[in-house]
Amino acid sequence: MIQFSEATLDTLIRKGGHACSCGRHHGVDMDYLCIRSGAVEEIPQALAAMGTKRPFIICDVNTKAAAWGRVQPVLDAAGIAYTLFCLPMAHVEPNEEALGSIVMGYDPACDCVMGIGSGVINDCSKVLANMLRQKMMIVGTAPSMDGYASNSSAMIREGVKCTLINAAPAAIICDIDIIKDAPMRMLRAGLGDMLAKYVALCEWRMSHLVTGEYYCANVAALMRATMKKIVDHAPGLARRDPDAVQATVEGLVLSGIAMSFAGISRPASGVEHYYSHLWEMMALERGMSFELHGIQVGVGTLKALRLYDIIRTLRPDREKAKAFIESFSNEKWESEVRRILGRTGETVIALEHNSFHNNDAAAHAVRIERIIEHWDEILQAAQEELPPTEQIEALMRGLGMAMEPEDIGFTQQDAADALRASRDTRNKYLTSSMLWDMGELYTMELP
Repeated sequence: MIQFSEATLDTLIRKGGHACSCGRHHGVDMDYLCIRSGAVEEIPQALAAMGTKRPFIICDVNTKAAAWGRVQPVLDAAGIAYTLFCLPMAHVEPNEEALGSIVMGYDPACDCVMGIGSGVINDCSKVLANMLRQKMMIVGTAPSMDGYASNSSAMIREGVKCTLINAAPAAIICDIDIIKDAPMRMLRAGLGDMLAKYVALCEWRMSHLVTGEYYCANVAALMRATMKKIVDHAPGLARRDPDAVQATVEGLVLSGIAMSFAGISRPASGVEHYYSHLWEMMALERGMSFELHGIQVGVGTLKALRLYDIIRTLRPDREKAKAFIESFSNEKWESEVRRILGRTGETVIALEHNSFHNNDAAAHAVRIERIIEHWDEILQAAQEELPPTEQIEALMRGLGMAMEPEDIGFTQQDAADALRASRDTRNKYLTSSMLWDMGELYTMELP
């Protein structure tokens, strides 16, 4: 068995995958990966490795301006036929409108999907390719998110942020010459998305202790090693240093590989991401704009680190938890969900009653006993996984990153609402879920 934290990218994506001490066989179905300056030159080789000939190319106005001038000559010189579809919206969200537009523009003469872009383009391209049962390639244009290599897409369905499981890209081309020139806010977003991994790994261990959820120490170690390399290089992002950009992009790709290995988002996403998801849902309800996902996640990461500073001072109390669940009012809970999420709240309420059952008293009784039993181990996980809050604050401040909800158009009340509603929007055990079980979520003073 190899140690993922010591393996090269080429080794990690090798055909056949890897046996692991966790009992699972990890792998990612990827035919080609190139992260370097001038990487777009290898697009023809990537298509050949995929066994495809004619890509349906998806971009938006911004990503076309960033990369098409480099990609088109490579395709034309290689004699590769293609169909280019540029999304017509001025601002693209990964929702029904964008995906419907792409579907209506699809050319059935094509035998694969190629996205040129980052978050939204990558997610929509994966969904389309999965629908068509075709292979998909992404040509990255910014180091703004960690989903390049993941087997899931973060989409907005009926106003609710959701994760759709599909397939990881068969090929990834990340040209550092293109990516280093992305807007600085996108470089900051990529770092914000990676800083989240500290909290994600801590929470993965916590959920494993409380719910028995699957956990792989080998995959977690891969993310820890990746984080160290990124943070060591992070100051160079302010200068667009190619080595710093390369380290960030490799980390973002490795994060997606880790999610594919685990089969879940746990190695890369925890409660810090849900601040961002909830803020996006609030913004959509209010008809307001919102920041890049990674920038919001960076703010959410600081919130989560400060939250764990408080959690370290708590002890689970069986009687307090019992009194909380006995006094829990479903009607009051529904009212709060509607207050926070507006019309989208009806979808969240329906999910709870029809699928999630997060508020079930019997399940709560089991979880609180496991929290009490494993509290010292939960605190140990926090101690081992989380850096000092002041260290991350200093790093983000030095790079001019957003650090507070007010920096991105939200309030401290929005942050408190996002944390408290985070457990309601997805069937995933979060730090907010643990605090709910302890009877602390609605009464404790939040950072």
